[in-house]
Amino acid sequence: MLAALVLKMKRTAEGLQPELSMRCFRSFADGLDHPEGLAFDADGILWAGGELGQIYRIDARGRVKEIARLGGFCLGLTFSKKQELYICNFKRAALVHTNRKGRVLRSIERVGSRKLMTPNFSVFDSEGNLYFSDSGEWDGDNGCVYRLRANGRAECFAGPFAFANGMSLSADEKSLYVVQTQRDNVMRIPILADGRAGKPQVYASGLASIPDGAALDVEGNLYVTTYATHSVYRIGPDGGVSLFAKDPSATMLAAPTNAAFGGSNFDEIYFANLNRWHVCRVKPGVRGHLLANLR
Repeated sequence: MLAALVLKMKRTAEGLQPELSMRCFRSFADGLDHPEGLAFDADGILWAGGELGQIYRIDARGRVKEIARLGGFCLGLTFSKKQELYICNFKRAALVHTNRKGRVLRSIERVGSRKLMTPNFSVFDSEGNLYFSDSGEWDGDNGCVYRLRANGRAECFAGPFAFANGMSLSADEKSLYVVQTQRDNVMRIPILADGRAGKPQVYASGLASIPDGAALDVEGNLYVTTYATHSVYRIGPDGGVSLFAKDPSATMLAAPTNAAFGGSNFDEIYFANLNRWHVCRVKPGVRGHLLANLR
């Protein structure tokens, strides 16, 4: 019934009712400086960023420790297989590579002749290539996705986009899902056999409004946070949209940005809340897709 309704609505999310009550959500950690990015390391420890360039380490009991302060504003965080951090820092206009103590190992400010503008989020594939979004300018329609090859060479992969934001890589690594914030949609970019990008297509739309982060579960559902409406959408493998959760009071889900699966059974989704100071979590009833850098 729900699937038929979703298809009838032409893959938009207008008029849907939340699947989960906000009573299902719990605060996990507090006292962060308006967190945006989240990433789990191979030990199951959650890391987050802050708006003054903080890098936080959060243990299983939700205790927060500031590891380093880079300046700028940390957006997406991603661990490599070596368990080093790659941080999209938009005020520094750089992709910053650090060790686990926060020492900067490398900072990328340009790709070829193009200076980075708003580096936002990144995701590794199993070969060690890092895809990272540069949102570009608001209303500029000049966002793009870059790829940092395992050999250290950076290149343009796809674009332009209307504020490219959060991303997820499909389990078979044949598709890259990119949140297009200023179109309230998610784009699907085929990754061709030779590594080139295929033609981007709209995968799901009507994600009102200002979609930001994305995370996949093992069944192929994509969870997308929306900053302006304090909501989370769930997009099925067929592109059908449902409203996973919505917080009318904007206190638990408060401008949610990045989402990450974690927990002892990898069956919880954690959400950063840019308008407040906490990370919250919920069990969606399915395990998360294990990222390439955690395998």
